[in-house]
Amino acid sequence: MDIFLSEPGGEQFQFPVNPEEIQIRSEKQFETVNIIQLGEIDFPNQEKVKEITFSSFFPKEYDSSYCRYPNILDPEVAMKKLTDWTTGRTVLRLLVGRPINVAVLLAAHTSTFKGGEPGDIYFDLTCRTYRSVTVQQLTSAVAGSQQSNRADEKPLPKIYTVKPGDNLWKIAQLQYGNASKLDAIYETNKALIGKDKNLIQPGMKLVMPL
Repeated sequence: MDIFLSEPGGEQFQFPVNPEEIQIRSEKQFETVNIIQLGEIDFPNQEKVKEITFSSFFPKEYDSSYCRYPNILDPEVAMKKLTDWTTGRTVLRLLVGRPINVAVLLAAHTSTFKGGEPGDIYFDLTCRTYRSVTVQQLTSAVAGSQQSNRADEKPLPKIYTVKPGDNLWKIAQLQYGNASKLDAIYETNKALIGKDKNLIQPGMKLVMPL
């Protein structure tokens, strides 16, 4: 099994020593909603970007017992390439035998220098799978997000607490500046007020229609 990072121009970077294992993390996005009496409910959304991680090292000297090819790069040169890719925006293609052939961005790498092994550089590498997005897809996603935000920003109805001496005409005048909403106030709160709209009691909490 050979592991390569391929640049858009076709140049390939081969890792000289295969890692003991390669981890692929797949995770789904969830929107969590807290519902009274039910608690938290998860609603699945799209799959998150996959993370591919592995650890190995760049040897200073070639050793046929573990090196995949003889003309290995100097470890400092090899690490500089990883650093440039990590800090840059180049989309690479990760090739691992047959099972893995994906476009990736290098997300992070860590270098380790061990005593007693002068010149060798150990590393941990994290790649994130890359998905291209067209302008049309991005515009649609932003528009959908704005519509969702607008839906969440709908004004909540106001609650009015009835005071001694109040009646619906007086409340309509106070809340709306005229009595045109009197019937609307009654219909909205009919279950609380009862059949007679004039029999409202102090302390009642009336919903003011929008």
